[in-house]
Amino acid sequence: MSKMTIEERVKRSIARSADWVFLRTDFDKFGGYDQVGRVLRSLVRKGRLVKAGYGVYVKARASSYTGTPIPVLSLIEIGLEALSKLGIEADVGRSAKAYMEGKTTQMPMATVVNVGKSRVSRRIGFGKQSVRYER
Repeated sequence: MSKMTIEERVKRSIARSADWVFLRTDFDKFGGYDQVGRVLRSLVRKGRLVKAGYGVYVKARASSYTGTPIPVLSLIEIGLEALSKLGIEADVGRSAKAYMEGKTTQMPMATVVNVGKSRVSRRIGFGKQSVRYER
């Protein structure tokens, strides 16, 4: 009976997980830093994951228009879940909250996350879009 490779173990972990966003540290138990990095890069190339920032990966699906891999979550959901996993309390921005509460009819165009008093400089995004932070 052959042992599972690190890539097989990471794939199984991703498939079984209810999470959509993963940090690189979630896979530290499977091998060394370089080995896990190679596996994650391989999964990004194969379209199983999308890299959303330094050490932040998101489950991917094929785009119905271009066929390229895109994240399964919206950018705001990726930002909130990633910051939560990093131990930072975050919420949607003021303008998005006002829109959801019906206080305004203007739809916010930028993806803004309120991080309270935390200082965050990490770029979380996909393609040309990224999450902005407000305090």
